Amino acid sequence: APSFSVPRPSPKAGVTQTIGLTDFAVSYSRPGVKGRVIWGDLVPYGEPWRTGANEATTFTASTDVWVAGQKLPAGTYSFFTIPAKDQWTVVFSRQKDLWGAYDYKPEEDALRVKVRPTAAEPEEWMRFSFENLKVDAGELVLRWEKLALPVPLKVDVVDKVLADARAAIAAAKPDDWRTPNRAADFCANNDLNLAEAMQWAKRSLAVQENYYNLSAMAKLQAKAGNTKEAIELAQKAVAAGKASKDRVDTRPTERLLAEWTAKKL
Repeated sequence: APSFSVPRPSPKAGVTQTIGLTDFAVSYSRPGVKGRVIWGDLVPYGEPWRTGANEATTFTASTDVWVAGQKLPAGTYSFFTIPAKDQWTVVFSRQKDLWGAYDYKPEEDALRVKVRPTAAEPEEWMRFSFENLKVDAGELVLRWEKLALPVPLKVDVVDKVLADARAAIAAAKPDDWRTPNRAADFCANNDLNLAEAMQWAKRSLAVQENYYNLSAMAKLQAKAGNTKEAIELAQKAVAAGKASKDRVDTRPTERLLAEWTAKKL
């Protein structure tokens, strides 16, 4: 007999996101509300839910991460939730290849965290998204019906980048302005390690002054509250960028310059 395929009522979906240097992925199926009462009815309170439809939802992180302040080792997990009216339990399970939550075993849990849901805009098709991203943090947000469940994620990227930057700068050739500038600019853009970043920017500028390292030093001076120096450096940076034989987009620094000048008036 000829076989044929029909589409699933809850289509398969996936979402990926890099936070810092860590790759995240969530694979799931998207049920629709379809006029049904969801919370406490279709999805009962107090029972493990596959957090989707069909196969259990999976969550992957390429490095160790912190979920709601607790450490979760790198790997792929089945992702369950236990919904409740005011506080949900989010479960990362070592069990693999499950259909739904029927064979869920609590003794296989790698981690459980408590998370509070919030009221949200209506969402017909359940979805996951990564939101409120920072260099080392973000939230995995489940949205369905009129509910959002934000699960806080944190990665250990800053210490690693700074350690790698120190090693690269120590090994850099005397005429290399780019390596110390990349490190200084990372710190300026993320408002961290400013004193050491200024030393790196100085080292870069001592090799060769250009749009990029003048802009980085301008940002660092602005972060340190030295608006006058920041404005002077930004003006120099824009002039250097416009005079450069390579094409340089000076607009980011021009925008900062306008912002700092307005603040000073």
